[in-house]
Amino acid sequence: MKRTSIVSRSVWVAAVLVVAGWVGSAQAEATFTIKSPAFDNGQPIPKRFSCDGGNTSPPLTLSGVPGAAKSLALIVDDPDAPGSVFTHWVLYNLAPSLVALAPGASDQPLPGPATTADNSTRHANYHGMCPPPGDGVHHYHFKLFALDRRLPSNLADKAAVLKAMQGHVIAQTEIVGTYQRP
Repeated sequence: MKRTSIVSRSVWVAAVLVVAGWVGSAQAEATFTIKSPAFDNGQPIPKRFSCDGGNTSPPLTLSGVPGAAKSLALIVDDPDAPGSVFTHWVLYNLAPSLVALAPGASDQPLPGPATTADNSTRHANYHGMCPPPGDGVHHYHFKLFALDRRLPSNLADKAAVLKAMQGHVIAQTEIVGTYQRP
């Protein structure tokens, strides 16, 4: 009798572990992420996305957006820039259903209700990586935010977008790419 009980418990424990594995796997798949098919996290961004190349935005893929998200915001910064953080791109009011931005998305009509705000060059567009020659490796943070509301469509720059986002960020993720000029 005890042997049957031990076997039954073992089967039950194994079943629980299998179910837990499925749940854990589903939760892992639902993790909020931003990736790029052009570069891996912590790796160099190809020259074609810099001022030395085509100066176009790299492709990005988004996944695991929280169900409560009403909009997304994307901010691309270089904290290694001389003097202060240099902002390369500010996009907001991206639809939470968005799964990708194609290469050069900044040069095309924005998807859905998306809006841009000024970058550090005071232009509402992507500005490719362009660190000073010989300044070493710079790190470019592509930060994606899931928000519980849409933001006003008339925000001028990153500071205004960040202020409007206060208290409305429900999730955040990022990918970091590097770039260096000789």
